[in-house]
Amino acid sequence: MQQTQQSAALPRGPVMAGVAGLRLTDEEKRRLSHPLVGGVILFRRNFQDIEQLKALTAEIRALRSPHLLIAVDHEGGRVQRFLDGFTRLPPMQVLGRMWEQDRPAALAQAENVGYVLAAELSACGVDLSFTPVLDLDWGRCAVIGNRSFHRDPAIVAELAEALQRGLARGGMSTCGKHFPGHGFVEGDSHHVMPEDGRSLAELEADDLVPFGRLAAAGMGSVMPAHVLYPAVDAQPAGFSRVWLQDVLRGRLGFDGVIFSDALDMEGAAGAGGFVQRADAALAAGCDMVLVCNDPRQTDLILANLRAPAQPDLARRLERMAGKAADWAGELAGPAFAAARAQVERLNMPADAMRGPDVGEAN
Repeated sequence: MQQTQQSAALPRGPVMAGVAGLRLTDEEKRRLSHPLVGGVILFRRNFQDIEQLKALTAEIRALRSPHLLIAVDHEGGRVQRFLDGFTRLPPMQVLGRMWEQDRPAALAQAENVGYVLAAELSACGVDLSFTPVLDLDWGRCAVIGNRSFHRDPAIVAELAEALQRGLARGGMSTCGKHFPGHGFVEGDSHHVMPEDGRSLAELEADDLVPFGRLAAAGMGSVMPAHVLYPAVDAQPAGFSRVWLQDVLRGRLGFDGVIFSDALDMEGAAGAGGFVQRADAALAAGCDMVLVCNDPRQTDLILANLRAPAQPDLARRLERMAGKAADWAGELAGPAFAAARAQVERLNMPADAMRGPDVGEAN
């Protein structure tokens, strides 16, 4: 009993791990109690229904104090992990198309989407959805596609700021992805290492604009792309001090959490084995690394990771924890009912859910 009490009071560490099923196994409880772990990422495999999800998040939260951050990819469209009992959210492109016809209505709907998304997850004990996608829709990258608001960076920024306001109403912070922009490349970084040959000046004129705007508006976290920009640095963005320290922290003044994209994606393989990938991401400036699907590799990282000093980690991660409130009461109230009705009335084109499935990664 004494050992359990001692292990329960731990600061959050720099590793976010996945779990296999609908409840925690004893092995997973042991793994998540490791001092290097700071969060858990959930997927569709972890969801049966709302009551089961609430039980799972309660189990996770009970393991540690402060509780492990619980995150999920729940953007809308084809990237919405939890479906049964949740409002079906549109792909963000629907809001971009609406903006072209009726800007005020699109901004109001973006805020409604963020509010409904966040409130429903908060009511189930989830702290964070990795959203919004700030990538531009260049019409080149199928894995981004209709996940993007628009091609115009000013429109993307404006809609994302409205979504961020809605997320805040629902007790949730934001995660802008995939820095500095994944929309220009044709390859899917889940399977290949894409390259974007543009200069920093070209990226600053377009793809970096939404990240700068959201950083100034209080964005809580960022996820870099597993994309190589050889005109800027020889390392992919998620392993690059140039991108994470000089550009994101320096030029854009961002002081939130930097989450790596999943280390089991092919776009991360160039950094070496899983321990080397985690070491390289943290050394470049990531605050937390994601190991989503392979518990053996998670254990290998936990046994061998040389985590750098991270004096700002606790402060940054605390800002990502969901806001405590009577979320069940919120969902039963008239404001939420009105917002949900608006989201449900969004016109979804027949192809709105099409495109390559974005599976057990980000």
